[in-house]
Amino acid sequence: MNTKTNIDFASIFQFAPIGMCVSENRIILACNAALATMFGYHQDTLIGASFQILYPSTDEFERTGARIAPIMNAKGSYSDERIMKRADQELFWCHVSGRGLDKKHPHAAGIWTFEDLSAKRTVSAELTPREREIAALLVEGKTSKLIARQIDLSPRTVEMHRAKLMKKFSASTSSELVHKLLGIVH
Repeated sequence: MNTKTNIDFASIFQFAPIGMCVSENRIILACNAALATMFGYHQDTLIGASFQILYPSTDEFERTGARIAPIMNAKGSYSDERIMKRADQELFWCHVSGRGLDKKHPHAAGIWTFEDLSAKRTVSAELTPREREIAALLVEGKTSKLIARQIDLSPRTVEMHRAKLMKKFSASTSSELVHKLLGIVH
């Protein structure tokens, strides 16, 4: 017996258990209830807002956008874990994945998902925007040389930031730092 099921994509989007949004030029065109709840905003506040509202600083918003573009141009999609900001200014780790709808213009239109990782990983030390960016890349397993190349810094500068992170997290090795950033306690 072949039965045809009507699928209500608007309801699927709205009630998905993960934060979702559709964007155009880094402006939120539509978002679901899970995204609004995760960030502590009403959906109406987010619709029409720049993604910048979700970042800890303007610099992080700009640098992340610049970092994402070439990766999306090459792969068509992007995924990372980064520190984001709720409406009440609380910082939290978030897994972000997205896909551009126009391969030639990665920010022109996109579909994005956001997963709150705060239950697994807390932001426990006061970090600068650059330290947050480097911490997110360290968690991805990148070396200082790769991080330096990706964010256009010298490897020495990245090592300096890594050393500051190690001090802030009382880590004696790079491996211990990554474990602490991930919230893994030994």
